[in-house]
Amino acid sequence: MQAFTVHQGVVVPIDRENVDTDAIIPKQFLKSIRRTGFGPNLFDEWRYLDHGEPGQDPASRRPNPDFVLNQPRYQGASIMLARKNFGCGSSREHAPWAIEQWGVRALIGSSFADIFFNNCYKTGLLPIVLPEHEVARMFDEVAAFPGYALTVDLPRQRVVKPDGSELPFEITEFRKHCLVGGLDEIGLTLRKADKVRAFEAERIARMPWLAHRIL
Repeated sequence: MQAFTVHQGVVVPIDRENVDTDAIIPKQFLKSIRRTGFGPNLFDEWRYLDHGEPGQDPASRRPNPDFVLNQPRYQGASIMLARKNFGCGSSREHAPWAIEQWGVRALIGSSFADIFFNNCYKTGLLPIVLPEHEVARMFDEVAAFPGYALTVDLPRQRVVKPDGSELPFEITEFRKHCLVGGLDEIGLTLRKADKVRAFEAERIARMPWLAHRIL
């Protein structure tokens, strides 16, 4: 998992409330047995004018010119601004995977659905909850200033705006530790690899019959 410390990026606004996970990554793309390749299908039904299926070449699709992800001013954006209750609906991990694989590192909104919120951390995304009036002000500023960018300082737990003003945000120490260190559940376990190997060696020494396989 990619570590997160301080990140600066252009902001892309998703100006809709109650965006569910089926809108973020439609159900037909859940057929994949891989964890990669979902970025081109992020917001697929809003992003394209034709119906999408797994394995299609994005270059062959008809993009919707009115959707924000297709607008030139938001190309390369890496911070996503959301309205309240973002990520509601079914509990599919593919939703944060698709957002991260499109290039987003941080999400900012006034509220997120609980399961989606937790899944973001497992993917290396940083979901930031700010007061609704501050989020609404950011939507206005993004619309008014092309190239609007923010700096997210995770160690200091601050969002820094272009004028230098700072907005504090909350995060648990454990989640902060994992993001700063780039550690998912597997990474956390591998940090104890020496102890795991020592335990296994001691267990086999005491119960050698466990080392034999039944054919």
